[in-house]
Amino acid sequence: MNTKLLNWLLLLLLALIWGSSFILMKRGLEVFSSSQVAGLRMFIAFLFIIPFLFKYVKTEQKKDWLKFLGIGLCGNFVPAFLFTAAETGISSSLTGMLNALTPFFTLLLGILLFKTKPTANKVIGIIIGLIGAVGLLIPEKFSDLGTNINYGGYVIIATLFYGTSVNLIRKYAGGYHSLTTTCWAMFLVGPLGGIYLLFTDFSSAYQHPLFWQSLGYVVLLAIGGTAIATILFNILVKNTNALFASSVTYLIPIVAILWGIIDGETIGIRHIVSIMIILGGVYIVN
Repeated sequence: MNTKLLNWLLLLLLALIWGSSFILMKRGLEVFSSSQVAGLRMFIAFLFIIPFLFKYVKTEQKKDWLKFLGIGLCGNFVPAFLFTAAETGISSSLTGMLNALTPFFTLLLGILLFKTKPTANKVIGIIIGLIGAVGLLIPEKFSDLGTNINYGGYVIIATLFYGTSVNLIRKYAGGYHSLTTTCWAMFLVGPLGGIYLLFTDFSSAYQHPLFWQSLGYVVLLAIGGTAIATILFNILVKNTNALFASSVTYLIPIVAILWGIIDGETIGIRHIVSIMIILGGVYIVN
């Protein structure tokens, strides 16, 4: 298959998977706390990649364990907790729309920490994207402003971590197979989710009538939205570049919005205009 076509197919598949992650988090939160959903997501993803560890994790690679840890913490562990915390206060569709800020932080951190050279277009694109983000955070009712800013802030911080992870993958993991990078990252951060769960009380969740259904959604989130998606994303970063890979956020909001509409979430003209402004900024940046 043509490499360029394959890269675009990977981009579309990632958008579908990650765009659906927000509604899966919402379903998980019907039974579990936000931190439980995040902890389960990390630990189940770790269990999924165990069979791959024997092939792709080698002793001689341990010299780069700190880099893999940084990729895992910034690209998986910390955002998992921030996104679920955000969805306890704002809708899944709004969370997905704010996730579109990832390319801006990818570029901004690339400039500040990884010596990427800025251009006028990129600076203008960042400013436009941030204007769109402000538009998303302004609620219909002024009394909800604090809630939107607080919980929306979790998403913004998560995209900051995502941007860091993308740059780390590009700079330090280019010489490794995509599964090697994923396995090392999940090997180092996945058990942390399991350790956290040991100190969590699941008694009320287990008694909930939707326990198994909600757990099934979290399993889908962990395997699809974390383990498989991370492998695909690492492949995309290495096949293309950090900005092209992070441009998956063009399509993630569209998928998240569609799921939100299906689930009865309120999506107004202001949301659509704001996300179009953000995506316009992403287009200029790229």
